Order: sequence, then structure tokens, then C-alpha cells
Amino acid sequence: MSTKLIHIVFFIFFLSIGNSIVYSQNEKKTDSIKLSPTTLFKANDSIKKDAVKKKKVFIEGIVKRKAKDYERLDQRKKQLTLYNQAELYYQDYEIKSGIIVLDYEKNEIYAGRLKDSTGKYTQYPYFKQGETVIEPDSIRYNTKTGKAKIWKSKTKQGEMFINAEISKRENDSVIFFKKAKFTTSDNIEDPEYYFLAYKSKFVPKKKFVTGLTHMYIYNVPTPIGVPFAFFPMSDKNTSGVIIPTPGQSNDRGYFLQNGGYYFALSDYYDLAILGDYYTNGSYALRAESMYAKKYKFNGSVQFRYENQVFGEKGFPNYSKTNLYNIQWSHSQDAKASANSRFAASVNFGSSKYFRQSINIINVGSNLNNTMSSSVSYSKTFPTVPLINFSMAMTHNQNTNTRVVNLTLPTFTASVDRIFPFAKEDGIKKGVFENINFQYTIKGDNRINTTEDLLFKSGMFKEALSGISHSIPINTNFKIFNFFSVSTGVSYTESWVFNTFDKYYNPTTNKVESVRNNGFDSYRTYGFSTGIGTTVYGTYTFKETNKIQAIRHIMRPNISYGYTPSFKQYYDTYVDPSGNSINYSRFDGTLLGAPSFQMANSIGFSLDNSLEAKVRDDENPKGESKKIFLLNQFNFSTSYNFAATSYKLSPIRFNGGTQLFENKLGLNFGAIFDPYDLNEEGNRIDEYSINNGNGLVRMTSANISLNYNLSSRDFGADKDKKKDKAKEQNIQNGGREDDLFGRGADLSNSNQTLFEKSNKSTQKELYQFQIPWDLRVAYSLTYSNDRKEREITTNSLMLSGNIDLAVKWKMGFSSGYDFARKGLSYTQLRFERDLESWRMSFSIVPVGIYNYWNFFIGIKSSMLKDIKWEKRKLPDPNLR
Repeated sequence: MSTKLIHIVFFIFFLSIGNSIVYSQNEKKTDSIKLSPTTLFKANDSIKKDAVKKKKVFIEGIVKRKAKDYERLDQRKKQLTLYNQAELYYQDYEIKSGIIVLDYEKNEIYAGRLKDSTGKYTQYPYFKQGETVIEPDSIRYNTKTGKAKIWKSKTKQGEMFINAEISKRENDSVIFFKKAKFTTSDNIEDPEYYFLAYKSKFVPKKKFVTGLTHMYIYNVPTPIGVPFAFFPMSDKNTSGVIIPTPGQSNDRGYFLQNGGYYFALSDYYDLAILGDYYTNGSYALRAESMYAKKYKFNGSVQFRYENQVFGEKGFPNYSKTNLYNIQWSHSQDAKASANSRFAASVNFGSSKYFRQSINIINVGSNLNNTMSSSVSYSKTFPTVPLINFSMAMTHNQNTNTRVVNLTLPTFTASVDRIFPFAKEDGIKKGVFENINFQYTIKGDNRINTTEDLLFKSGMFKEALSGISHSIPINTNFKIFNFFSVSTGVSYTESWVFNTFDKYYNPTTNKVESVRNNGFDSYRTYGFSTGIGTTVYGTYTFKETNKIQAIRHIMRPNISYGYTPSFKQYYDTYVDPSGNSINYSRFDGTLLGAPSFQMANSIGFSLDNSLEAKVRDDENPKGESKKIFLLNQFNFSTSYNFAATSYKLSPIRFNGGTQLFENKLGLNFGAIFDPYDLNEEGNRIDEYSINNGNGLVRMTSANISLNYNLSSRDFGADKDKKKDKAKEQNIQNGGREDDLFGRGADLSNSNQTLFEKSNKSTQKELYQFQIPWDLRVAYSLTYSNDRKEREITTNSLMLSGNIDLAVKWKMGFSSGYDFARKGLSYTQLRFERDLESWRMSFSIVPVGIYNYWNFFIGIKSSMLKDIKWEKRKLPDPNLR
């Protein structure tokens, strides 16, 4: 026992020394570390902790959830189950469904539908991540990889709905579909048409690519199909090819129309280049651009060029015509600048463009026979007094005579009125304190030429230039508290840069004119004054009457004007008979010639208006309302004491009113001549009353009526929506209404008779609430200048639209000229809203502009190239 005890003690002692030596050796090798049993245990603990890899927790964000029935957390299966009206919000996605299972060990989410007591599926899943929304039957989604498998998915991208049997989502940017139906119909459950793609690939916000694809209409397959298809899917403007429309024309052969390329240059402007080509050699090019900047400006630019070939080369009927048209519309936002403004409205081009264009039919501009343009800039300098400056370039073109008038440019500058004798507080009383003067300068450079000489050196040979300076001095005051008096003098100095001398040429036996280029000027002045007042006459009825009172307002005015003779600016030449003829070298200049005869005239005018005070039964307070019986009823004439003959001017009469709550506009007028006619029908300087032919002789008269009525006038919705097609029609030179027909842009298939704000939501038959509108215009002109007693104009124009049935609309424009005994321009328009499709037909059955056009196609801009149209254009030789 003692021997064993000694051995045990020795063994423990040996182990202790051995351990000390080992640690001493380690301590020498690592002088900076001093270890102890305590340190050893800490070191071992740290090594164990570092050696074990920390498992990453799945939940990386806040999970928001709720369910109607229950929420169950299974720690053993690592699953969270939400049942009945379940909702789950986690990171950037949102899920709503009948049941949701979150497996945070496998990093998967499953969502499915539920069956109700009748066995019908309800509470279909709703999955949203970012802006992508999917509504399937069920979905299985891996939050780590982003992969998902979706059964019966329904999603919308832009204008397109996609409904696929099975979808596989590889990641956030790639989805594969099997048997996917895509359509632009609003009814995704039962669309009236769809395209069935057996295999397809979808990249959100980028593209949708399909394999073999067939078209179905009401679930009936059609022979229309393509081996593959590509659709750009982007919420931003993207550049791309515009597919042309094929067809056949009777006089130009086969064609490809409206094909080209769209350039999405910026968020502020774009560019579309389109073209047409015909097999007989005709072609057309168009460039269209729209631009806008919020709170600054917006506008559009269009350039069209057409090279039209008629007939066959080598035959007598062969001809070749080049046509062009430039349009520019620019408007500045009112918030852009308080002191300056820039605006443009340009319609410039060939006179026959709208008559012979391949793609545009605009009868309104043809009947108007004018094209006009204006580009203007104005600025106000906030000084004391204010200084206003404006500059403009204008263009006016007669499409019948091909005469073009240009102003390049016109500038005007003026200083605001100055009251030199007014008090500092601004209150002006009496004659002297109301004395004011103003300075205005206006310059013009005007060119009158023909279309053939346009942009050639010859157009500047007949250009006229001039600058005028005017300083009017005026004052106004009252006398006897009832009469307003205004008086003033004016001074005008005119500068011109070309004059004309006249002489008789015995060789040609004609009076010829010689143009002299150089500076010249003349000065004119005059005096004017006038006195007027306002007289009220009221007749009051009994309180029980519907009409409570009638008030007649009269505004008589007497004016006097004096302008001396400016004979110093006149010269003479001798005619073939030896007579001296007075002429001014300023005749034919831009500012004209000063008057040769002195003017010393007095003028009379009487303005009348008639209004009634009517009891308003619909007013809850019992207040009456005021209505106008006659807006105006005016007479005017003048007498020139200095005239050698015909001192009394014709008496002019005009009037107008609005009736039936401003639905009916009535305007009328007449001219009465106090002088008589001789047997040959020529006017003589003798009063008619002196020859026993009455006080005056009516030389002309006119009356016009305009009546607008629609079903909206009998309902609550009376708002008028903007029609882009009408705006384009006005810019082309047509009218705002469609009395002369609705302009047709055959390159734009989106034109519609239906209002875009009303998406044809009417489903049931109309019950005495059929939408309609009607416009009636009548014009009558009587001429009796030389006892001809002729009705020169007597025409009735009608236009309107009516919904024949739900989503069926008809429009018409027609009229009759009773003077010429014939129909005016007649157009019939039909349109059918086919949900996602649109079908239209328009026809002009008679006249030189007769044509017809049929169109059926998808309304969506994404699939607008899926269409069929047939047309017959007017004969260009007759236009």
C-alpha cells in the first residue's frame, strides 16, 4: 500500500512538471501572451464558438400578416399557416389568398384558393411584387431564388392581359408561359378575342416573345396565326418599327402605307417617320413630332411630302405632281412667363395638298379655300410707363388663286398711356386730368406673290416695306352728369421704302408706273370728338305674370371728325385726252396714300338691346332671372360736309340674339342707300325720296341661324370633351363643327365618333335616352344693288350624330342650296364599338369628293397593326 502510494504521488508530480514545461515553452514562443488555466478555458471556448458556423435566419424583415379564421405556427415543420382571407406582407411583395403557407426552412411561400359550401372556389390568390401583379389559381414561390410556379396566372402589362395555364418564374426578370392567352379585352375571364401562344417568354417591362400563335374570336379558332411574335413591353417610350399596311389602289397599283420608324428621343419629344409606296411609282414621306415640358410649353410639328404619279409613262394621261404641307402648333403655358409669350400656328404648303393627298381627306379646308399661319412673340417690359413689344410672321394663302401673302415680319412697340396732368393718387377728374397720350410704332415687310415664285428671288421684287409712328392725344369727361364726351387729335408719320411714279407712255398708249426704291415719308393728322349717353326704358308687368319686366337700353352717339387735305403729297400726269390727273407717289405703297379730299363729317349711331326679367320657377329662393331678347339692334350712318357728291353714307343695320338658352343663334343685317338709280341701274347723286321712290333703297340684306341641340341638354352631363380630331381639322383649315363633314386622316386609325371619356359602358338597351346631337345652319343673302332683286345665297346645312343602338353610332353631314338647287357636301358615317375592336364606315356618295372607307381593327395602340381596311379615294383629276 505504501509502495503504491509513493508511485501515485510520483506520477502526479511528474505530470505537473511536464505540463509546466510545455506551457513554459509555449510562453517563450509567444511572449506577448501569458496563459493560465483560466485563459486556456477561455481560449478553448472561443475556438469552439468560431469553429461552429452560425446558421442564417430566414426572416430578414418584418412580417405583417392576418387571417380571419386562424394563424398557426408549427415549429417542428418550420411553417406558418394563415387561413381564410389571409394576407401576408413581407419585404417588397404582398400576398392575399384563401390560404397562405410560409415555410421558412425551405424559404417558400404557397398560396391557394378555398372552396365554399357549394363547392365553388373563392378567394383566389393575389400576388404583387413591385408593380407586377399576378392573380392565379395557386402559386408556389421561393423567396431565396425568386423562382415560382403559378397555375392559371392572370396578369396585366400595359394594355395587355395575359392568362396562362402554367407559368414558371425563373427570377425577377424572366417568366415562361405554357398555353398563354393574351388580349387587350377588359374582360379577362371571357374575352371576345385572344391570341393563344403555346410557348412564350415574358420579361417584365421589356418584351413578350411567343412561339406558334393563333387568334381566337369568342373561343373559335381562326386561320390567322404566326410562327412567332414579339411585343415590346415598357412603361416608357421606346423606339421601334411601325409596320406598314398593304393594299391595292385602282389608279396607283399595290401599296404599302404608313410604315416607318418611331424614335423615342426623350421624355420631352419624339419623332415618327412614316412613308407610303405604290407600284406605279408614287410615294409619300411624313415626319411627325410632339414635344412638351410641364409648366413651360407643348406643341407638335408635322411635315408631309408626296410624289404622285398618275397614268402610265408614255401615255397622254401621264402626269407627275409634288405636294407638301408643313404644320406647326406651339402653345406656351400661362405659368411659364408673366411678361413674355410665344405662340405658333402654321399651316403652309401646296394649295392642292388637302384635295389630292393620299392619306388625308379634309373637305372643310377645301371649301374654305384658305390656309393661314402665324408665329408671334410678345413681351412686356415692367417699366413706368409699361412698354409692350410684339413681333409676328404671318402667312395667308388662297388655294384657288394660288396667291400667297406673307409678312416677314411685323413688329409693334407701344408705350402705355401717360396722363401728364393726373394727380399722384391716380384719381382723374375733368378735362385736363384725363388728357393722355400714347406712342406706337409699327413696321411691316409684306410680300405678295404666287405659289410658283415662292422661295425664289422673284418673290422679293414686289415686296413692300413701311414703318408708321402714331401719337394719339385724347381726353374724356362728362357734361350734365349724363353725357360722356371724348375728344382727341392724332398725329401719324409714315415711312416707306418704295414709291411709284406714273406717266403716260405714248408708245404703248398706257399709263405706266415706275417703282422707285428708297426712303420717303409723309405726315397726317386729324381731329375727332364724340358725345354719347345711355337711356333706359323699363315696362313693368303685374306680379302674377311670367314676364315681370322688359327693359330697353339705348346708346345714342354723335361723332365728328375732321381731316384736312394733303394735296402736297400729290403730283399730276397728263392722260391721252390732255387732262391733268392727280396721283400720289404713295399709291400702292404698304401704308397707302394720304387723303386728297378734306373730310369734315358727322356720324350718327344708335345701339339697342332688349332684355326681360322673368320669374324663375326652379329657383328655390323665388328669385327672377334675366334673359336677352335682343343682344344688339344697331344703326349707323355719316354725313360728309366736305364731299362734292354722295355726302350721306348708306345706313347700316345689324342685329343678333341668342334664344332657347343660347341654343339658337340669330344674326341679321341690311344696308339702305338713300340715293337713287337711273334707268341703266347706275347710282346717281339724287335722293330716292326726291324721285318718289321711297326714303331709302335696300341694297343688301342677310340673315343666318345656327342651332345646336343634343340629348345632353336634357340631362346632367353637359360637359364638352376635347376632340383631337377636330383640333387637327381646324389646324388643317376646316371648321370646328362638322357641317362640312368630318375630316378623315386615313393614316390615323384611332379617329372615332365615340367620346374617349365614355368607354361605351352601356350594356342594356336605351330606354328613351338615346344619345344624339344636331347642328342646323341656315344662311340667306339678298342683293339689290342695281335693282336685280336676287337671292344670291339660300342654303341649309345639317349635321349630327345619333346612337342607333348600344355601341352603334351614326353621323351625317348634308345640306341643300336652294339658290343653285342642288345638294351640298354630303357625308355618312357609321361606327360600331366592338369592345376591344372598332369598325367604321364612311362614305361621300355624290360630288367630286366622293369616296368610301371601311375599317375594322383592334383599338389598342399595341396591336393597332392587326386590322383590315378597304377604301376608294376621290378622283384626283376632278379635284
